[in-house]
Amino acid sequence: MGRRSTAELGDRMTKNVVVAMANLRLVFGLLSSVLLVVSCVEDRHTALRSPQTPRRQFPEGVPSSVAPLVSRHQLRLDNGLASTPPMGWNSWNHFACNVNETVIFETADALVSTGLAAKGYKYINLDDCWAALQRDSQGNLLARATTFPSGIKALADYVHSKGLKLGIYSDAGYYTCASQPGSLGHETQDAQTFASWASFLSTSAILTIIHRYPVMRDALNKTGRPIFFSMCEWGIDSPATWANNVGNSWRTTGDITDDWNSMVGIVELNNVWADYAAPGGWNDPDMLEVGNGGMTVEEYRSHFSLWALMKAPLLIGCDVRNIGAEILEILANEEVIAVNQDPLGVQGKRVRMDGFSGLEVWSGPLSSGRVVLLLWNRSSESANITARWSDMGIPNDTLLTVRDLWKHETISEAEMYEICQEVPSHGVKMFILTPVSQIYLKRESYSHKMD
Repeated sequence: MGRRSTAELGDRMTKNVVVAMANLRLVFGLLSSVLLVVSCVEDRHTALRSPQTPRRQFPEGVPSSVAPLVSRHQLRLDNGLASTPPMGWNSWNHFACNVNETVIFETADALVSTGLAAKGYKYINLDDCWAALQRDSQGNLLARATTFPSGIKALADYVHSKGLKLGIYSDAGYYTCASQPGSLGHETQDAQTFASWASFLSTSAILTIIHRYPVMRDALNKTGRPIFFSMCEWGIDSPATWANNVGNSWRTTGDITDDWNSMVGIVELNNVWADYAAPGGWNDPDMLEVGNGGMTVEEYRSHFSLWALMKAPLLIGCDVRNIGAEILEILANEEVIAVNQDPLGVQGKRVRMDGFSGLEVWSGPLSSGRVVLLLWNRSSESANITARWSDMGIPNDTLLTVRDLWKHETISEAEMYEICQEVPSHGVKMFILTPVSQIYLKRESYSHKMD
């Protein structure tokens, strides 16, 4: 079996696992709650059976093997956002429910003082546990008096004064995961409230209900304010196939945890849906764990590189008020961030794996005819990984410049057909390949006469 066919077999196996997991989760949801299932089940199956979206065309010169046919977005959110994946910070991974207004105020300060805001990290997203457990007498959401005594409006004003944007969390059901009021039945009212505060809305649903999210989308449209709409139903109903006309991003996986195996498993799941991401709407494999202490620096570098290549939202999940130099260096790498923010907006994916050795090649097209290349060593020992230009649809002997994004070094005009690098265990090497000419050069042979 060829190497590329091995990668494709691995991806097909992963997709089968995803479908099985989705079915199990759906069964669990049906057993745990029958709320609104009858009214949505037919619509859900119709949406999954026949997603009617035209196919996206790519510019000439993009290598065919790394330029997937991607569904063109017909966004009805009408907010003009998400031309590139969002960047910012989210409270959940580090603080969970131990969050308060002091943390948010100080995090806004830290994003600016560390220089991360200047790198593009603009959103400060307040996850679950911010709201009072009861609405007020007019049905409005309220901040918890004990942890957010100044109120969310004051918080938003402070965040905005730093040149940043506030994000806020709600639920598509009656309650959030932490039992604060959800937005079901209050979409229009809550959308107006959020529009007075926030620039980013994240919603989740314990039970997958496809038709609930468009209600909030329409309510956000009516506010007249552009609000990034992030959806989370944990990939249960394959949202990549239908969510591109509802939100700006959609979770494709369960929640990440701060360990290597969780991160690797989430990469596998998200890779299945690579062809569905495009400007306006992105696959979301959950927030970054970089800096939370459960992985090594090498593993965090892999984590960040993969999220950048997969065009995932780059939402920092650590305590940036106490960030170390090594972690800051990872999160602030402008060359890797530029891959994530590339305007072509194509999610990179695995193009080859050497059997089941854990040695993998990932790639994707970038703007201006460039290609990103990532060598990933999932094995327990350092190993050499070879990437052939043919893996990425680039003709052999193409004259290229090869830029190492972690060493910040360039190999000039390298006429090669492959690159081989030693990659540490659980580590990556990441490059941008740039043709010296946009027209691929072919080596010519000449005959010479002797006088």
